[in-house]
Amino acid sequence: MFTGIVAAIGQIETVSPLGDSAAGVRLAVNPGSLSLDDVAPGDSIALQGACMTVVAKQHTVDGPRFIVDVSRESLARTAGLDTPGAVNLEKALRAHDRLGGHLVAGHVDEVGAVTHFAPVGESYELRVLAPPALGRYLAYKGSVTVNGVSLTVNSVHDRVDGCEFSINLIAHTLSATTLKLLKVGARVNLEIDLIARYVERILSSSKASSQ
Repeated sequence: MFTGIVAAIGQIETVSPLGDSAAGVRLAVNPGSLSLDDVAPGDSIALQGACMTVVAKQHTVDGPRFIVDVSRESLARTAGLDTPGAVNLEKALRAHDRLGGHLVAGHVDEVGAVTHFAPVGESYELRVLAPPALGRYLAYKGSVTVNGVSLTVNSVHDRVDGCEFSINLIAHTLSATTLKLLKVGARVNLEIDLIARYVERILSSSKASSQ
């Protein structure tokens, strides 16, 4: 479990195939300012919002690195984990930690596309087109995770091709995450609010049982 509060920007340095082409890839990640002192093989770290298991740690002349294996299924359902580049990092939530964002499972639901990213006064407006299936979970002032960042929805617009939602990004969020690198057309990992998921299930079950 995570909170969607990015702890550091890391860097995927190498992407190596695991066995045959259907087996996935192994990533070597530079953790940036994220301390690995309390991280051991088997621990979870979210990369761009996707929960990954640390399989090994390395000590290099340039500092520590951690290794994760990403399955072909995970690659098919996420964006930004198949090539070297900057990634948002967050360690798994501990029971005594502050819940600064919202409850995030680290399970990417769908991949969306950036439709607008431009300055508005001292902040930036980000608009993302989510697949139609996620539209029911997106609401004004509700929570959504974009590339591992807990964000508040400012508006929702249902379209034939999906659900477009907008977010206001303050300067701190941009400086502390990889969201500042986004461009129109970029693919982003989306995770809907965990509570919204359960509410939808309860309501659909209640409706079915009453029929």
